[in-house]
Amino acid sequence: MTERRVKSRLRQLLVVLQETYPGAHCALHFTTPLELLIATILSAQCTDVRVNLVTPTLFQKYRTAADYVAADAEELARDIQSTGFYRQKAQTIQRCCQALLEQHNGAVPDTMEALVRLPGVGRKTANVVLGNAFCRPAGIAVDTHVQRLVQRLRLTTATNPATIEQALLELVPRQAWTLFSHLLIAHGRAICKARVPQCAVCPVRHLCPAASRQGTG
Repeated sequence: MTERRVKSRLRQLLVVLQETYPGAHCALHFTTPLELLIATILSAQCTDVRVNLVTPTLFQKYRTAADYVAADAEELARDIQSTGFYRQKAQTIQRCCQALLEQHNGAVPDTMEALVRLPGVGRKTANVVLGNAFCRPAGIAVDTHVQRLVQRLRLTTATNPATIEQALLELVPRQAWTLFSHLLIAHGRAICKARVPQCAVCPVRHLCPAASRQGTG
């Protein structure tokens, strides 16, 4: 399939998905860039719902990068225990915040280059922060939902998240980079689930090569 045809199909996908999920947005609750950065680190191997249960108390207790650095490591780990891998995440948070203090006076930087230099921050986390906290998207956040859906929709044959992102950047209009992730995540949670996609009720079934092969799903 030519790139032109893929782009045409993607434009149609965006229209239908925006109509289906008009309220699609970042599922992690935050009020500052630091809060979103911490929440995104906590979301690794954890649901956004669980993270959102933990962060209200966490964000009341630790308000600045300096607060996280000064915290007792075991106490911080207990505070985030229910998110899983809590000791590793606590260590990552403290190392990341230490770097914020040393390199950025405690503030979260607003560029991809600076963010990915922070301990524990890769392109996905950086894309989440840039697109949602700063409204300055520098790429497309590729999580497991996005990765699954773009492959089923045959928007790319790539399987590596970094390669998937680069392919999507050529297809998705820049102004839709952040929204695109939100729409696919919403659709992945509601309809295009990992084990049993609900193709029979999918609003983009007519645009999905995988659905045509799966029959009724």
